[in-house]
Amino acid sequence: MTNGLERPAISLEQVSKVFGKAGGAGTFTAVDALDLEVAQGQMLALLGKTGCGKSTIFNMIAGLTEPTKGRVTVDGHDPFRDFDAFRGKMAIVFQGDRLLPWRTAIENVQLGLEILGKSSEERRSIAERWLETLGLRGHENDYPHALSGGMRQRVSIARAFATNANILLCDEPFSALDEMTARKLRAEFVKLVKENGKTAVFITHSINEALEIGDRIVVLKRPANIAIDVLLTPEAKTDKQDVIRGQIQGVLAA
Repeated sequence: MTNGLERPAISLEQVSKVFGKAGGAGTFTAVDALDLEVAQGQMLALLGKTGCGKSTIFNMIAGLTEPTKGRVTVDGHDPFRDFDAFRGKMAIVFQGDRLLPWRTAIENVQLGLEILGKSSEERRSIAERWLETLGLRGHENDYPHALSGGMRQRVSIARAFATNANILLCDEPFSALDEMTARKLRAEFVKLVKENGKTAVFITHSINEALEIGDRIVVLKRPANIAIDVLLTPEAKTDKQDVIRGQIQGVLAA
């Protein structure tokens, strides 16, 4: 669903992924002939029940595994075969914060910048700015054990934005948080993505979260192919939200 003029940020063309079952007892198809394009600057919520193939799609986009058939491209490159080309261009926010416990908040945010070879002065300046943006000024030198779950996830988000990656992949990053904290962080995350012109793919199994965070929702059914693909215009988010919710519930209940 791109405008036909601009190259999509992410493209999956007739992508299938087949895994062997344990003990050699046949195969399991996780993704089946999937066609999906994500436009530059789009916030895509990828929604589906557990086991529908969301994580497999996520891993193929991230370059962690390759498709059995078909073609995956990210910014025109194969993320699995050209993995090194994505240094600093793609960032991941995981379900858990995955902070290094022996590093302070600011040291954790600087991790990707160290890998990119930034100077210590530049690393610290960028990390301080993102920690302040995410409301963590004064906690720069705190270790993860001294931070709440929401604060740790803010550090994780700051780490992702610090590298200035064009594409953000988010694997249910707020699912372990209480709903009030998660809702606040979702709103802040969407604002930052839009303000900074990023493209994001957000994995979720929550209809409410998808409606809050996405400007497009793709609902998957097993084996991963598209059951619903809807653009969430401002009008749709207000006037048609109940209709969209009902359609999604119908697919997920099947």
